[in-house]
Amino acid sequence: MRRSLTVTLLLLVALTLPTEATRRAKNPKGGQHETTRPASECSAAETQYGKCVPEHGDCGDGLRETTCRDQTTRIHCKIPCNWKKDISDCKYKFGPWGSCDADTNTKSRSGTLKRALFNAECQPTVKVSKPCSPNVKKPRGQKKSN
Repeated sequence: MRRSLTVTLLLLVALTLPTEATRRAKNPKGGQHETTRPASECSAAETQYGKCVPEHGDCGDGLRETTCRDQTTRIHCKIPCNWKKDISDCKYKFGPWGSCDADTNTKSRSGTLKRALFNAECQPTVKVSKPCSPNVKKPRGQKKSN
């Protein structure tokens, strides 16, 4: 009887250890968060953030320097590989696209600043443009005519 109880307890312990290990492995940061700081250090208002500098080229994964009092650290960041790379630390609310300008073959829209990330200096409004589509899109529900 004792032997079966011991074997049962050992099996129970053996089955719970792998589940604890997989729970730890599911953390994508590997258990360490670089951006977390002890409560005794600087607040977000005291921290100075630098621009995100890409590791290769002009977009993609990069590093951002953060300075708090006399301590400088680097945190991971990303720069989008599209038209947003110039305003990546600023979040804007954009209106609808305007009509196509026949002279320049572009359409544009403007956006107003919602918030600035990492204490970034952002323009209150921005205007973006893109080439006009060569195909005119039909509303949903209409069939193609042959």
